[in-house]
This record gives sequence, structure tokens and C-alpha cells, in this order.
Amino acid sequence: MDLVAGLRARVELTVTDADTAQALGSGDVPVLGTPRVLALAEAATVAATASRIDPGTTTVGTRVELDHKAPTPVGHTVVAEATLAKVDGRRLLFEVRVRDREITVAEGRVERVLVDRHRFVQQAFDA
Repeated sequence: MDLVAGLRARVELTVTDADTAQALGSGDVPVLGTPRVLALAEAATVAATASRIDPGTTTVGTRVELDHKAPTPVGHTVVAEATLAKVDGRRLLFEVRVRDREITVAEGRVERVLVDRHRFVQQAFDA
């Protein structure tokens, strides 16, 4: 496993009606909803480490701090960028930023933890 600070990834999303706060139930406005912004930011964190973790291992989200700063209308394309800022044993801390062109739509931090995929899933079903 080769996880070091500085790993990065970016993912893009063209906003559709299904991504709006109205569609997601997180508000009543027809702009990119915060739950979708968070999912996009998390997708970037997953992409940043996916090719570097051992088979049978995955990461799971444990903590999020996200400031949703600007609305994004349907039809615009947003880019989520994640940078692995710190590796502390199994704990991974990412800095995330979501942009619509040059406008910062959201920014914050996402913490993920390395886990054994099989054992983690098994715990969910044993509970």
C-alpha cells in the first residue's frame, strides 16, 4: 500500500434535475443539492486512493466538514477535487473543493478509514 500525502483526484458532474435540492429532498430550490455535492466530494476522495490500496481493502467515510458556499444551476458542470492531506495509520484526511468554473461551490474536509472490506461488510450483517 502506497498512501502518501499529496495524492489527488478529480471527478466531474454535469448537474441534472435529479441532482437538485428539490429532487433530493434537501430543500425546495432547483439548484445542486448539498447531498449531491457531498457525494461528489467523497467520490473524489475514493478515486484519490483507489489504485493505491491493497486488494480486499477499502475506505469508508467517518467524518465530513463541508461548507456549501454557492448555488449551481442545472446544466453547469462542477469539478470536485480531493487531496490526501494526512495519513495517520488507517485514518486518511482529505481536503476537498468543488468548483463551478472559477467559483468555489463547496470546500471542506473528509476523513476516511482503511478497513478490510469483507470484515466490514460482515459486521454490518451481524449487527
